Amino acid sequence: MKRAILRMVLGFLLAFAGLAAAQAIDPLPFKDHAQEVRFQNLTRQLRCLVCQNENLADSNADLARDLRHEVFGLMQQGRSDDQIKQYLVDRYSDFVLYDPPVKPSTWLLWFGPGLFLLLGAAVVLVTIRKRGRATRIDSRLVDNATIEQGDDW
Repeated sequence: MKRAILRMVLGFLLAFAGLAAAQAIDPLPFKDHAQEVRFQNLTRQLRCLVCQNENLADSNADLARDLRHEVFGLMQQGRSDDQIKQYLVDRYSDFVLYDPPVKPSTWLLWFGPGLFLLLGAAVVLVTIRKRGRATRIDSRLVDNATIEQGDDW
């Protein structure tokens, strides 16, 4: 009796596991393999607006699925990769691109990390120099005090 219930529970678990995996598949009717490769390359260059750290090809978010279908539809209309990217940039700004262009509005994005690194290095150097000066001054005071007191240590 217990084995039959256990088998039934395992059967249900296996059935639902297959159902969850089936939802991840998003088949699209590509004309040929070249179009499928182009679609995959294009969706890897575009950011999921929900996940923000995944591209459209890897994201399981509903918006990412909708955007993949939109990209596919634009490809079927005969638009080029640049036209598709520009369409998405017009709707969602440069944030939708994983590799945004270098322009005044994205300078902080491109050069900000380097500036923060240089600023951090400058703070570390100033701190080290201040501690070095303070140590030298303290050692001079200790040496003078020792000489005046006559300690031979």
